[in-house]
Amino acid sequence: MYWFLFITIALLSWGVNALLNHRFKEYSRVDLPLTGCQVAEKMLRDNGITDVRVTCTSGHLTDHYDPRSKTVNLSEAVYSSANVAAAAVAAHECGHALQHAFGYAPLRMRTALVPVVNFASRWVTWILLIGILMIETFPQLLIAGIVLYGLTTLFSFVTLPVEINASQRAVQWLEQSGITDRQTTPMASAALRSAAYTYVVAALASLGTLIYYMLILVGRRD
Repeated sequence: MYWFLFITIALLSWGVNALLNHRFKEYSRVDLPLTGCQVAEKMLRDNGITDVRVTCTSGHLTDHYDPRSKTVNLSEAVYSSANVAAAAVAAHECGHALQHAFGYAPLRMRTALVPVVNFASRWVTWILLIGILMIETFPQLLIAGIVLYGLTTLFSFVTLPVEINASQRAVQWLEQSGITDRQTTPMASAALRSAAYTYVVAALASLGTLIYYMLILVGRRD
């Protein structure tokens, strides 16, 4: 049963990533008047945010908002390109800056979990592996591993409303500001929706793996 779930999630992940790449490639061919950098700077200004910088970072799909340094970091393609895909990504990352500025609760919770999740990510694989090997003599180690993995799963689910809300803010602002119109607004929305699907699949995969480890523990006790 678990292997069927694992294969299903793997296929979903492949399909979602294929859809994401297809849509971003397609919408990268639809030109807009502003580059991703200009879109980000305008969105921040329009919302009264003056203490966040827009920077260019290397790599592909490396776009992110850093609340510690208050920077919207856009990949090279997004930063300098003037198309629907670049505008959608830039506005989405600014959506996170707006969440930070206005105290969006799920983002605060997600930020609070980051140090714990960073610690868990470094050690949880080894703790779970050793815990399974020592399940008969020291089951508490596996329990500890399950708790740590549970925190990473919680992080994945808390991330969902954060990402969805940032996309909603982005699409609404793009349309209201006149950067996108009746034809291009649905494109921006579809691109960001495809990106959101990747977080949904990741959360489901994390939950499935957590259940798998819990079943190992419960099976040992039966």
